[in-house]
Amino acid sequence: MQMRGVAAGAIVSLVGAGFSAHALSPDTPSTAPKPAATGYEADDHFPGAAFYTAVSDEAAVATGTTGTIALPDLPVPENAVIDSSIQPAAPFRLAGTAVDHVRALQCLTQAIYYEAASEPDDGQRAVAQVVLNRVRHPAFPATVCGVVFQGSEKRGCQFSFACDGAMARIPSRSAWARAERVAGAALAGSVFAPVGMATHYHTYAVTPSWNRGLVMTGMFGAHLFHRWKGWWGMAAAFRQPYQGGEPFPAPHLAAAPTAVAPLPVVASAGIAKAASVAVQPAYAESGAPVAAYAEATLPDSQILDKWKDSGKPLR
Repeated sequence: MQMRGVAAGAIVSLVGAGFSAHALSPDTPSTAPKPAATGYEADDHFPGAAFYTAVSDEAAVATGTTGTIALPDLPVPENAVIDSSIQPAAPFRLAGTAVDHVRALQCLTQAIYYEAASEPDDGQRAVAQVVLNRVRHPAFPATVCGVVFQGSEKRGCQFSFACDGAMARIPSRSAWARAERVAGAALAGSVFAPVGMATHYHTYAVTPSWNRGLVMTGMFGAHLFHRWKGWWGMAAAFRQPYQGGEPFPAPHLAAAPTAVAPLPVVASAGIAKAASVAVQPAYAESGAPVAAYAEATLPDSQILDKWKDSGKPLR
């Protein structure tokens, strides 16, 4: 019995050694697990309750909310570096003609005024930075006015004020002057670094569906600001040069309706004239003309001459 126990123990040891040797075999490649996304690149920034109130719409869904747009169909560089920290944008230098300068200032002032007129300086500077970040991102137009009024020709504008009738209000002179100062500083190279490379924002009152796929960079004024995840939200992706040729600083005209071809003219036969119905016989001569009526003559008087003057008044 003792010999059998020793033999069984030896067999178990050999089997265990075989498994250990197989695990340590150099033929089996070892793969390192992919690092999990952390910090701003992770999804843990998204408020849980907001997931259930998210609104699905690519256009601006409410006042003080930007719309979103599909990323460009361009390859991402193979050596792209993803940095989860908040990177400040580069200073914006406005090139172009004097007309470009005037129109860009007008459009950026409008965006700041109608989106953040009553907010503190940080809130206004953050809105201005979002507009200029979009100008340099290949997913958006390469002009300031093009970004501000993108989609305003239909109910799909990127900035809600451009198509919800807000511009019908007469601006406050002092608030407009303040927004214009912030816009002028941003176009001259002032950078609001805390908002980073944000291209989207929304108010506390609404949670757009695009919030789930973006990274929140901060809260300034009445807005929460977001950038795209991955390389498209990195500073290296914001390489689009300023185009110039600023369009007119106003919402775009509505697209012309599709011309409808006129209906073909069908030749119709003339309407036949209805036959007249004879209500009474037509006039016709009834025969020979009737002889003229002979005037009758009165008979001779039978009164005697002596009585002819009777009946006259007495004199």
